Amino acid sequence: MNSTAQLRAPYAEALRSHAGQDWLRLNVPGHAADTAAASSLVRAFGAGVPLLDFPPLLDGIDLGTDTPMDEALALAAAAWGARRTWFLTNGASQGNQIASLVAAALGRTLVVQRSVHSSVIDGLVLSGLEAAFVHPSVDTEQGIAHGVTAADLAETLARHPDAAAAYVVSPSYFGAVADIRALADVAHAAGVALIVDEAWGAHFGFHPDLPGGALSQGADLVTSSTHKLAGSLTQSAMLHLGHGPFADVLEPLVERAHRLVQSTSASALLTASLDLARMTLVTGRDAIGDSVGAADKIRGTIRALGRFAVVSDGFGRFPDIAAADPLRIAIDTRAGGIPGHEARRRLARDHRIMVEVATDSAVVAVVGAGSLPDADRFVEALHCLPSPLDGGADEPLRLSLPEPGPTRLTAREAFMGPSRLVPAAEAVGLISADTLAAYPPGIPNVLPGEAVTAETVRFLQRTAAAPGGHVRGAADPGVTRLRVVG
Repeated sequence: MNSTAQLRAPYAEALRSHAGQDWLRLNVPGHAADTAAASSLVRAFGAGVPLLDFPPLLDGIDLGTDTPMDEALALAAAAWGARRTWFLTNGASQGNQIASLVAAALGRTLVVQRSVHSSVIDGLVLSGLEAAFVHPSVDTEQGIAHGVTAADLAETLARHPDAAAAYVVSPSYFGAVADIRALADVAHAAGVALIVDEAWGAHFGFHPDLPGGALSQGADLVTSSTHKLAGSLTQSAMLHLGHGPFADVLEPLVERAHRLVQSTSASALLTASLDLARMTLVTGRDAIGDSVGAADKIRGTIRALGRFAVVSDGFGRFPDIAAADPLRIAIDTRAGGIPGHEARRRLARDHRIMVEVATDSAVVAVVGAGSLPDADRFVEALHCLPSPLDGGADEPLRLSLPEPGPTRLTAREAFMGPSRLVPAAEAVGLISADTLAAYPPGIPNVLPGEAVTAETVRFLQRTAAAPGGHVRGAADPGVTRLRVVG
């Protein structure tokens, strides 16, 4: 990883060189990098963006043998410790869909952490696999899910000898890191591969103050959302294959599934950003250390001032949490007298500060690996927030995660079968045809094939009504109707 080759970004360099030539572009994209004809693009993004916007299959860049693209992929694999890496231009969601499709060749049932991202459930719809769920620990005070223990995974695998693979999430949206080594050992002992949705951990392993990456802990296939904290452009990601006992079987399957779902017009801009992000991570140890220091400063100041609480300070209560991502700053705003959704709204409106996500109880801020935010500005704005709950008002109940309903059909059967829209109250007890997920973070609260519960309906409607709240997959913004099987 420290070789001189890692100091280059071969694909990005080749793309810049290609763009610097005097081309008459009579191919797609239709703007043809004509700065006059594409004036709106130039005004919005500058001349460099359309000039670099080339289609795939260019001689000397990604077509042929030993191309800059080949070199960029090999450097990424070396940087993350993978046997092989694929670049993705439809986000980590695409990686999760590929992993689910691959698993269908290995068995009939995917053992899945129940708090996976909704894209994994989309993958179940595509693959037709049955699912057996491992339930994560839940912080009932915060209403957030963490990870799963090796013991719980082993128990579920033992009940499903036809398991195709085990699918877990680490880190969680709130920065909880699972014991991937123990989970990998359990999966391998059961004769199945461990797939890890490490969307939020693409930066892991690039600094001693960060947790180790899932590949280094024995994971077999890892989805990495490189754009989140590792510095590439939004919608770019990677999929990494490990060196474990399933590598020979998985590699050709992943290659074929990647061709199935990757665009034939993959963005050169997104691809180049992945190449550049890898180079920046490998060479940016000092900058990453400064980022960790800034995040530590924010948490330390919040603790010292005493109004709010740091969510990760309570991680020790949960046996499934092995570490915490120091670049994730989850703050219990309810402890300081203001709901998370209201805190997020006021931070944006009054202070022009964007945080990653809000829940009923908390906000989560993130620090990109290598970035250096104004810690004092954030802490000051946070402590300028009013306490709407003061003055004798009753404190609203915390919004707890609902227990899922029982599974009646596979995700594919429910999603693809006949369905109808009914008022939400009438959907209780019926089988959902859709994935419904409070978003962000996009963790499904009801899956296709699961029975709808009254508790889930209340949770989703209250989430949708909150400032900034959104339910992915809902038939209408207020979740007044649900699509059910039948």
